[in-house]
Amino acid sequence: MQEIGELQVKERMEVQSSGPRQGGDRPADHRAFAVARPGGRRILVVAPQPFYQDRGTPIALRQVLEALSQLGYAVDLLTFATGEDIALQGLRIFRAGNPLGIRSVPIGFSLSKVALDAALVAALSTRLSRTAYTCVHAVEEAAFPAVVLGGRRAIPTLYDMQSSLPEQLLKHTLARIPPVPTALEAAERWVLNRADLVVASVGLADRVRRAAPGARVREWRFPSATIGDRSAEADGLRVRLGLPDAAPVVLYSGTFEAYQGLERLIAAAPRILERVPSARFVFVGADDAGRVEMEAAAAELVRDGILTIVDRQPRSLIPGYLALADVLVSPRSFGGNLPLKVFDYLAAGRPIVATDIPTHRTVLSDERAVLVAPTPEGLAAGVVSVLCDGAKSAALAQAAREYTVEHLGWGRFVQAVSEMYEEVHRDVPA
Repeated sequence: MQEIGELQVKERMEVQSSGPRQGGDRPADHRAFAVARPGGRRILVVAPQPFYQDRGTPIALRQVLEALSQLGYAVDLLTFATGEDIALQGLRIFRAGNPLGIRSVPIGFSLSKVALDAALVAALSTRLSRTAYTCVHAVEEAAFPAVVLGGRRAIPTLYDMQSSLPEQLLKHTLARIPPVPTALEAAERWVLNRADLVVASVGLADRVRRAAPGARVREWRFPSATIGDRSAEADGLRVRLGLPDAAPVVLYSGTFEAYQGLERLIAAAPRILERVPSARFVFVGADDAGRVEMEAAAAELVRDGILTIVDRQPRSLIPGYLALADVLVSPRSFGGNLPLKVFDYLAAGRPIVATDIPTHRTVLSDERAVLVAPTPEGLAAGVVSVLCDGAKSAALAQAAREYTVEHLGWGRFVQAVSEMYEEVHRDVPA
């Protein structure tokens, strides 16, 4: 039904589903169900993203929602008008207004995102006036209105810091013109100091502590499960992509944003081919703009069948692509937050070559990855060292699998989410 400033989607009461879906019926007495939650707590999660879509932050948020559902929390999710519904026990989805009829939201800053953010703030005010919440879980820029509007009602705010906003905006020219960088840093300090708990992507905790020494901070370590035997899927993909049977595959999976460092991997390709002429490169995750730019940047490699560019794939299909790889590469040159794909790379049990930057070092080590200088020469040397040394490749793959089992299990993640929410609720009356 249509409400002021938002579209309420029917409450989901089914058990956790395996993927996005539509539908779901409102229970006869949802009030009794809410009382059965931990301490009668109802959480409002505010996500300024198209949810659900198979891309970074929505993927991470879905895992958090699944953990909260398993823990027995009642959760209202307020998000953009775009995206697919998911069904989780105890979850209700509310969608903010979309007066401009925006149908797609690019990754990062855009005018369309600003318009949808404005609608989200209006819907947040409406939500808080209609329902009693014990916590607001605010993702990325939603933390700014959340600490203000929630603070007026003495509702604690958990700031889900998936990235540093000043850092992400550096790629835009206007954000680099003084005094804009100083203002952005000040705004980040302001929200960090006012959130009751900051839960940051791996690699960002030190930034939080420097900016706001008094802030309570934790880090996300998102779960991954070893992918098992996907050889049949990998073989099928090899045929479909036209890759020679014996060709070793150097694979990248993720967005094609400039900060991912793909131009360095392209520049490394000729050096790799000098040592391993049969090598083939597969880049997975292109959108329309990314494909055009990549085909222009690597025209010769694409023309000669050395590089295959694959459009963004459903998350359920990614393990098959990772199983296709003889080496997985993360060529990022900067950025404080760890790419979510690194967790998937570890779970794939394939050797990893990554740039030796502090962000990668938060999870990767010399025992479970080849860490190299963020240059074409460094990337080439790392990839060649894996492709030409079977024993080294096997040892790296085994270490990645062992780390996944020990540190990235679902039970460990659920326990971490439970501890976060107990901390943020510590001073909330029962």
